[in-house]
Amino acid sequence: MPSPTGDTVPDSERRGLIGALPAPLRPYASLMRLDRPIGSWLLYWPCAWSVALAGVGGKWSLFFWLALGAIAMRSAGCVYNDIVDRDLDKQVERTRLRPLASGRTSLRAAWVLTLGLCLVGLIVLLQLTRTAQLVALAAILPVVAYPYMKRITWWPQAWLGLVFSWGAVTGWPAVTGSLTAPAFWLWVGSIAWVIGYDTLYAIQDIEDDALVGVKSSARRLGRHAALGIGIFYAMALVGWGVAIWAVQPRSLALLALAPAALHLASQVARADPANGPLALALFRSNRLTGLLVFLAMLTVGLSASA
Repeated sequence: MPSPTGDTVPDSERRGLIGALPAPLRPYASLMRLDRPIGSWLLYWPCAWSVALAGVGGKWSLFFWLALGAIAMRSAGCVYNDIVDRDLDKQVERTRLRPLASGRTSLRAAWVLTLGLCLVGLIVLLQLTRTAQLVALAAILPVVAYPYMKRITWWPQAWLGLVFSWGAVTGWPAVTGSLTAPAFWLWVGSIAWVIGYDTLYAIQDIEDDALVGVKSSARRLGRHAALGIGIFYAMALVGWGVAIWAVQPRSLALLALAPAALHLASQVARADPANGPLALALFRSNRLTGLLVFLAMLTVGLSASA
């Protein structure tokens, strides 16, 4: 294969972390989205919330192991998604320079990379309790199915919510050894949060998605996208609040969610279905949402277990 020319290499491979790597490694780092760590953060936060709300149980190392797992499995998911979407990606301006779509990596190499990342995930899995292991393994089928959802439903964001929130029901039994109601409500709230922020993300692709026939919640909601995002964020807060109440049934405990609620409200107030760059910035700000919710869950969880 000839060396890639300037117009087949995205700018993200010329700067930052990926740009500092040897040239042969850069396409693989792009497949893993190492230049976009926001996805790993968003996958990690429900894991961390669950461990925190469970009171940690002295298992502070879980925060490290689950972070490593989130990085590895998010990267594996991105590679797998690019494998499935390689033909669609060629038709979309934002994705046409991805390594598989542009032909800079082979399909076989992408599968090998996926397997290697899954082996890292296996190492993390072995650090968990048996119940947590079984719960984590149950996520495999939803993960495999996710890239196909945008072809058959207007709400692929809901399926992503199921997948990206799985850590909420994995972290809890990793601490307690069993799966109980608080983890379920944490999962429900996280699903709604994911639908909200991924609708923001989908706003930037509305025109391209319409051209290639890809469905999304942003297309379905149209000019009502901001209202829809607000409704899902409100549902997220309700789910998180019920989870907190199940652990610490006191009104004061619910106030721990106030900073996160204000931050989410500010996103909704600024959301504009016609402004893709702003939607992307608001989407990325959910890294802060995750931190604020984590601090709330840790405060409640540690106080309840004291």
